[in-house]
Amino acid sequence: LGNGAAAPLVSGGGAGLGPLSGLGPLSSSGLTPGSPGLVQTSSSPGLCSECKLVEVHGVKVASFSVDGQELICLPQVFDLFLKHLVGGLHTVYTKLKRLDITPVVCTVEQVRVLRGLGAIQPGVNRCKLISRKDFETLYQDCTSASLSPAPPTPPQR
Repeated sequence: LGNGAAAPLVSGGGAGLGPLSGLGPLSSSGLTPGSPGLVQTSSSPGLCSECKLVEVHGVKVASFSVDGQELICLPQVFDLFLKHLVGGLHTVYTKLKRLDITPVVCTVEQVRVLRGLGAIQPGVNRCKLISRKDFETLYQDCTSASLSPAPPTPPQR
């Protein structure tokens, strides 16, 4: 598991896991099938059947497999990696539109799982997922924008 591989999550309430942002890097002693406090969604045709923790920039992040593609929780990666670079989540959605990236809307069940894991706030009832590739594109855009100097301000009169 130390090579960025996903750790599958299995059924049994999410309260014992705590916020995912507080978990360290993946390790060989990480999550294993049958561990308490891990969650599995029911199997629905065409939708994900399990939530996994995957390593993104050295931190565990919630991930679902949707139509064979690994999608990560956008609000969680925003909170972990982007909020100090951009003004807010609205700015991220503006950037996504400009970059022609369309996030996937979570199902009600996926939102419940993410809330239970602490990946999103308890009161949140909507969430979007983004591919790792699209996240890297977004991250590059945010970091390059934050590194560029601010435009000069006109002289005051």
